[in-house]
Amino acid sequence: VPNNSTASPPPPPVANMGCSHSKPKAHAAKLVAKIREEEEAEVKQNPKMSLVEAVHHVGISVNDLTATLGFFVDALGYDIAGEVPDYPAVFVSNGHSFITLWKADDDAHKFDRRKNVGLHHLALSVGSDEDLDAVYERVQDYPGVKVEFKPELLMGGPARHFIFHEPSGNRIEVVYWP
Repeated sequence: VPNNSTASPPPPPVANMGCSHSKPKAHAAKLVAKIREEEEAEVKQNPKMSLVEAVHHVGISVNDLTATLGFFVDALGYDIAGEVPDYPAVFVSNGHSFITLWKADDDAHKFDRRKNVGLHHLALSVGSDEDLDAVYERVQDYPGVKVEFKPELLMGGPARHFIFHEPSGNRIEVVYWP
């Protein structure tokens, strides 16, 4: 057999990982099945353990899709992620949150947080007190926006927040929680 120095060395032998046979794929499958069984048992023992990881997106019905879309893009810095013109809906994202804006029928009534069941408000977080103040500066004079209250301490602090209604009337809170 010629000595070929460029040939790769043979792969190392596969350990049987403590199983009685030498089929690592079968053993790996058994390990995965055992882990799944343990996870299922944990969920059964702790039924309050949430399987939900996070909010995927929030859908908001709006009466003025153009104005609300402009607000999310211009004042809050979101990007348009897609749209369905026939629906009509536009999807916006800032890389951390994903929001669907749906055009409501022209005769739709405004949500009254005290008289209707539904989304009370959307809360958006910022990374600092300075960011909270900067968002407030952008929002307070934006056309169609009504500020409910300016930045203030939340529950005595140190968190701060403010609430406003975007151009279609949906209630939005911006909060900084250190």
